[in-house]
Amino acid sequence: MNSIDIDSKEQESPHLMSSPLGRRSFVKGLGLAGVALLPAGGLVLSAGEALAGDRSRRITQGDVAILKFLAAAELLETDLWQQYLELAAGNKPFRDALEVLDEDMGEYIEGNTNDEISHAAFINGFLESVGEQPVNLDAFRTLPSSPAHGAVQRGRLTNLGKLTVDTSWYRRYRSAGNPDFGDHFAQAVRIVDRPAIPLHDGNSSMQIQAIANTAAFHFGTIEQGGSSLYASLAVRATNLDVLRILLSIGGTEVFHFAIWDDLAGNAPPLNTGDGLVFPNLNADPGTQTAKVMPRPCKFLNANLPHCSVIRPIKPGNAGAVAAASGLTRSGLFSGQSQQFFQTLNALAVAADSAHRR
Repeated sequence: MNSIDIDSKEQESPHLMSSPLGRRSFVKGLGLAGVALLPAGGLVLSAGEALAGDRSRRITQGDVAILKFLAAAELLETDLWQQYLELAAGNKPFRDALEVLDEDMGEYIEGNTNDEISHAAFINGFLESVGEQPVNLDAFRTLPSSPAHGAVQRGRLTNLGKLTVDTSWYRRYRSAGNPDFGDHFAQAVRIVDRPAIPLHDGNSSMQIQAIANTAAFHFGTIEQGGSSLYASLAVRATNLDVLRILLSIGGTEVFHFAIWDDLAGNAPPLNTGDGLVFPNLNADPGTQTAKVMPRPCKFLNANLPHCSVIRPIKPGNAGAVAAASGLTRSGLFSGQSQQFFQTLNALAVAADSAHRR
């Protein structure tokens, strides 16, 4: 969920701004109680905690704001992973192309999808347990499904039909650099305005393989972004249970990323003839496929020894607003309403405004 670093996508989306929206006008126009915003300060006491009289387990309104953004993020992830799963299971050409990378791709996609479903359900369930409304984005399920065989025809939150995929993470984790220190990384593969799922039946073998390769790199892009997001927000949490949620779910995001980092390296080289080229990754020392363990890098202070860590984690690079902005610039929400972008931005700003008490 990190920012895109591709020339044609450098301009900030007009939909996502770094400044807060008016909270009253936002809630009034939204009509969704599940995503109402809260100020970063103050305390909320759950019914169970009130009965126990345990003041140390109170949850701050900043914690609630963090959880609400993460619930929204997990609902969005669930939506995109469900699309991948439907087509990986029900569209044979797409499934065959994915299995060129690994014969167990279908199992991995199903596992990742189920994990995201569980994350969204748990965070919303926890919010309800402390007396807060769960996040519900159903009003924004207005985007069409792919008409290709295998896709369930229902409203979607995300658009996988024309993505610009940031693949710089593939070089980042194979280097000693860290975006939190201002380091920049070239794209491993330049993927601009390309489908990550089949949009119709009858693709040529080269076209469907290019789509599967694009999907494989998008898998890694999504999950490494989630790894940074959870790490960035965890230091803002006050309640220990909220901190446990962020560290534990964040650890699963890291687990996902490790799988997709490895499997993206299996994308076969190909040239579509219209600008999309998947190179031989092993021909470049900076993209060698076997180097999947994160290389030690600068961390916290450039004078300290290098350390193998998730990066970036600074709010400006990995926080909620950065995550939402990066997803928007990628084209994942192409076709969504202005109200959707206002909702996502407001949730992100509230999450980034949280602070540890």
